[in-house]
Amino acid sequence: MMDILTGNGAAPAADLIKDATEATFMADVIEASKELPIIVDFWAPWCGPCKTLGPQLEEAVKAAGGAVKMVKVNVDEAQMLAGQLQIQSIPTVYAFFQGQPVDGFQGAQPASEIKAFIDRAIEAGGGEAAGGHLDEAVAAAEEMLAEGAAVDAAQTFAAILEEDPNHAAAYGGLVRAHIATGDLDQAEAVLNGAPAEISHAPELEAAHAQLELARQAADAGPVAELLAAVEADESNLQARFDLATALHANGDVEAAVEQLLTLFRRDREWNDGAAKAQLLTIFEALKPNDPIVLNGRRRLSSMIFA
Repeated sequence: MMDILTGNGAAPAADLIKDATEATFMADVIEASKELPIIVDFWAPWCGPCKTLGPQLEEAVKAAGGAVKMVKVNVDEAQMLAGQLQIQSIPTVYAFFQGQPVDGFQGAQPASEIKAFIDRAIEAGGGEAAGGHLDEAVAAAEEMLAEGAAVDAAQTFAAILEEDPNHAAAYGGLVRAHIATGDLDQAEAVLNGAPAEISHAPELEAAHAQLELARQAADAGPVAELLAAVEADESNLQARFDLATALHANGDVEAAVEQLLTLFRRDREWNDGAAKAQLLTIFEALKPNDPIVLNGRRRLSSMIFA
């Protein structure tokens, strides 16, 4: 693999960054992302934050030495595309891989978070991003958390934050560790206390989504009872939504997504679009390259664009 730090083997900047239109989006993004991750920057000439974020993204993409490419889309000239992708504010940035969005964020971000976003895109594409010196400690804490040692994981994440108070992955991990111990109030307190610079980092957004789902789980009804209600009346959308919540609370994420997709197909506007909002919360709580996320986003997109 090329040396990301030195840029050896890097492609010329002109090949790494290009403008796309509605006519070229399929080739420049969807098809191109089947080979390597494509960063898509949705911007407009009148957007102040875009003027800061755009150059920062370009520099980060160039620094990655060809591991990712970047496409810029002027939403004023691509309004139909922006509508299809439901771009509600700009700047909005997505990372596409294998024809699907695998990560994204809205609004201006500090340079550290932009680099972290690019690194995740590279990793989603199977590449190797340059990591910081605390990455091994984070990986060790994540392993503790996965093995059920949530208290030990929390202590490790906290130690990392003592060294780097703006380490978004450690902050997100600390929140998730408290969720794992059932201390949701402490998880929320940690989340609310995150430094402003990383408050919108994907790791914290994911932790926020997991906290929201954990609070829902506490109020979830019995699966068998809700399943019977849905089978008795398939048009009972509230029962179907509650069933999805109960399934997720019981760890059956795939089945929960299936129920929400069915609800969305039946009535996408039900309860102010609750099915789509819940799907996005579930997707945000999972890793971007999780098969449930990739398949769920693809199916949701096909229904939206149908």
